[in-house]
Amino acid sequence: MHILDELKERGFIRQVTFEEDLYKAFDKGMVTFYTGFDPTADSLHIGHYIPIMAMAHLQRAGHRPIALMGGGTGMVGDPSGKSDLRKVLTVEDIDHNVECFKKQMSNFLDFDPAKPNCALIVNNADWLRNLNYIEFLRDVGSLFSVNRMLTAECYKQRMEKGLTFLEFNYMIMQSYDFLMLNHKYGCILQAGGDDQWSNMLSGADLIRRKDGKDAFALTFQLLLNSEGKKMGKTEKGALWLSADKCSPYDFYQYWRNVADADVEKCLALLTFLPMDEVRRLGKLQGSEINEAKRILAYEVTKLIHGAEEADKARQAAEALFGGAAHAGSIPTTELTREDLAQDARVIALITRAGMCKSNGEARKTVQQGGLTIGEDKVTDVDFCFTPEMLEGEGVVVRKGKKTYHKFVLKG
Repeated sequence: MHILDELKERGFIRQVTFEEDLYKAFDKGMVTFYTGFDPTADSLHIGHYIPIMAMAHLQRAGHRPIALMGGGTGMVGDPSGKSDLRKVLTVEDIDHNVECFKKQMSNFLDFDPAKPNCALIVNNADWLRNLNYIEFLRDVGSLFSVNRMLTAECYKQRMEKGLTFLEFNYMIMQSYDFLMLNHKYGCILQAGGDDQWSNMLSGADLIRRKDGKDAFALTFQLLLNSEGKKMGKTEKGALWLSADKCSPYDFYQYWRNVADADVEKCLALLTFLPMDEVRRLGKLQGSEINEAKRILAYEVTKLIHGAEEADKARQAAEALFGGAAHAGSIPTTELTREDLAQDARVIALITRAGMCKSNGEARKTVQQGGLTIGEDKVTDVDFCFTPEMLEGEGVVVRKGKKTYHKFVLKG
């Protein structure tokens, strides 16, 4: 099967330019393509996962991926999909985040330099941070129409609150990235999330206008549930790929608990399971669909955190659902006697552990009967932990049916 057809079958592709010509380019041999990542945090999150998986599929088919780190564009901030100005990061923050991204991507992409389609990590800071502004305006800026730029969806969304000139430059800078990668590596395709469509069209157009060469843009579906809402949002915020920001257990549980209607889509997009198996699992009904969810949760957690952590998360989940009191991979908070002396209220401590966003939400959870300690439901909003409760293996607190956390006494 042609790799583009495979990506379509799995549900990746949303929009593509000059589709017939792009098929021909792939048929000629190895295609070098890139996807950009602005390092606005020290970890990738689930929103990056779809493009990375698509990159992995393309590399497995013999093509060469470039992961472009926005060490330069990250100092400006992409206005796409944002109603407010993004926080401007320091050079030090950006460089640190880039290094974190590199480490996480090695779980998916092959960086072996001995292979002709070895993945590359390139930082656009190499050409953007020391750019001569006058030369850039003359050589690149002259090829952009302001009228046309203002029709782009990414700018329309910001016009009411005010679009800064800083952000207005972002499209030109991203387009220049494509041009530079084309010159340096023969890159002919930019791929990314569908919210980048306007910027990507502009980059492909710049190469065609400036050099008269073919260049293409291809966007991937955003990860949406069956109701059209973005997936990957948890009580603690984004679903991060870093174990420090989201434990393997919490990560596993998120996918274990997806809606039945989303299982087949997630299996196709987020795992490497063959599509025949994906369709078989997606057809399961009733209680049998839980087997598909367990496979989904395990496969995705294994890709992100490795087989050992995936095994631990699966065992912990099965132990809890089987009624076991304690399981080693549950997110755990260690408390000292001093912590308890300061504030031992359960509502304060579950908020501190991230089970609730605020004491008010924790209080409401208790009042609605949604909090259990061990086997006992908490009914008193002023209930306090005692040191004796937390000694030894500690105690497991459950919020609702799906959120577990262990508290233990330290020292």
